[in-house]
Amino acid sequence: MTNQLGVIHMWLEGGLVIQLTAIALITMSVISWTVIIVKGLMIHRSKKQAKALHHFWHSADLNEGLKTLSASDEKGINTFKLLALEGQSAMAHHRHTEKHLHDHLDLSDWMTGSLRNAIDDAQEKLSSGLALLASIGSTAPFVGLFGTVWGIYHALITISEVGQASIDKVAGPVGEALIMTAFGLAVAIPAVLGYNALVRGNKFIVGKLNRFAYDLHSYYVTGNRIQRPDSDKLQPVI
Repeated sequence: MTNQLGVIHMWLEGGLVIQLTAIALITMSVISWTVIIVKGLMIHRSKKQAKALHHFWHSADLNEGLKTLSASDEKGINTFKLLALEGQSAMAHHRHTEKHLHDHLDLSDWMTGSLRNAIDDAQEKLSSGLALLASIGSTAPFVGLFGTVWGIYHALITISEVGQASIDKVAGPVGEALIMTAFGLAVAIPAVLGYNALVRGNKFIVGKLNRFAYDLHSYYVTGNRIQRPDSDKLQPVI
């Protein structure tokens, strides 16, 4: 008699444990792809915002520069704009408030701390969800392996009850059980690759934020931005 093999047959004959394991893997897959898509769009938007920094520094004044940053994102959520506003707020607070403990710090130190806190907040938002993605990437193969082991155990129990151990009796149930291992890998591999891509994207954005914060610090403290040579005009050193 020919056995009906496949995922549906495994689901129907695998029992509650196999079904719960499959549901867990499906849930993990949905979560990982959601994190990858949402965080990927966030990084893409931040890279688009970073390109507008050139226009920010070529604006006539700070207010016009802030409008330039807002125009780079239709949703009005701009991490670089928030960083500039944080620096502006820190400068106003330091210069126009009554004596507090922070007044023992000069403007440069106060500005450094304020911008650093803003970057830390932005980095925390960029990193949210990555720990969950890493956990899925590291645990999904073992969840699938658990389903495989349990499926093979269930198959061996069935074979022992029948009393026959021929290849046609073993191949079907064992092959179905191995599907769980493949399912676990199918969940884990995108999660790991997505995690690595998001980490690289976050490093790029944080680097842009640090450079922008350095320029803002110079602008708010001295009134002038640090001038960097244009990389396209640099001559190679012989």
